[in-house]
Amino acid sequence: MRIAQGKWFYIPVVIMALLAMQACKKEEIKYPEGTIAAVNGEAITQEELDMELSMAQQQFAGMDKLDDEQLAKIKEDLLESLISRKALYQESQKKGIEVDNATIDERLANMKEQFPKEDEFKAMLEKMHFTEDSLKTQLRKGMAIQKLMEREVVSNLKISDKDTKDYYDEHMDLFKQPEKIQASHILVKVKQGSDESVKAEALKKIQKIQKELKAGGDFAELAKKYSDCPSSANGGDLGYFGRGQMVKPFEDAAFSLKPGEVSDITETDFGYHLIKAGDKKTEVITDYKDVKEKLAQYLKQMKTKEEVKKYIESLKEKAKIERFLPEAKKQDSAE
Repeated sequence: MRIAQGKWFYIPVVIMALLAMQACKKEEIKYPEGTIAAVNGEAITQEELDMELSMAQQQFAGMDKLDDEQLAKIKEDLLESLISRKALYQESQKKGIEVDNATIDERLANMKEQFPKEDEFKAMLEKMHFTEDSLKTQLRKGMAIQKLMEREVVSNLKISDKDTKDYYDEHMDLFKQPEKIQASHILVKVKQGSDESVKAEALKKIQKIQKELKAGGDFAELAKKYSDCPSSANGGDLGYFGRGQMVKPFEDAAFSLKPGEVSDITETDFGYHLIKAGDKKTEVITDYKDVKEKLAQYLKQMKTKEEVKKYIESLKEKAKIERFLPEAKKQDSAE
């Protein structure tokens, strides 16, 4: 009797286990072929990743020269971007954000206006592996995400006067306009590596020009006549420049001069120079009131990037994210 009871007890347990297994199988989501990731049960396919890669290749030159490791990293980053956008779009739909057809059509029309002919627009779509309908879908999703960001992140950001003033005070060097000088020069060019006889000939030429200047010659006219620099067309005028913009010997000589004064012969890697100093502008610091508005815009942009990143991460933490590529699975296990 005990044995019989044991058997009858065992059979229901087995049946219950089988039923549980069947229930689990029913809950498993069957993703379409080519699925490489999923967010809350919504698939991201290899085709989508390939489209992203194609767009990146159109935008950034030199991607065809990347090695396998670099290309794999770009694909990984693009996949994470697709995952983020999927999570954002899902959130926009949860919050009832919609983009009407008229808005999509207007955006599409604006894009078409960037192309002289309709055929060129269609060629661009083909190159990007888009149809007009798929482009509309992407525009709709992108604009819904933008609305979500405006509502949930950007609208909540405030940059106060204290924020801008604190940043200004803490980064004063950014608002300095360094000392500048306007100068002209006459260059007798000497190629690097030239022998001593060539240098001696060039030195004789600049010494002859120097004598003409001291005899009352006009600097600008002599520059037009003798200088080997393209600035000769403007009488040797180099405009305004600050420290660090010219080679050191030239810079040192120019900044040591008073306005209207002409230097002695100065040698640089380019050859021999005579330099005439013009107007000087002393170092000034831009007033806070003159940069306050632009500074507020800059700080808001930086804060927006920071808060958008946090918002995306919070959505991804709440989402069920599956990655099916081998390299992506490693990230899942790390997380």
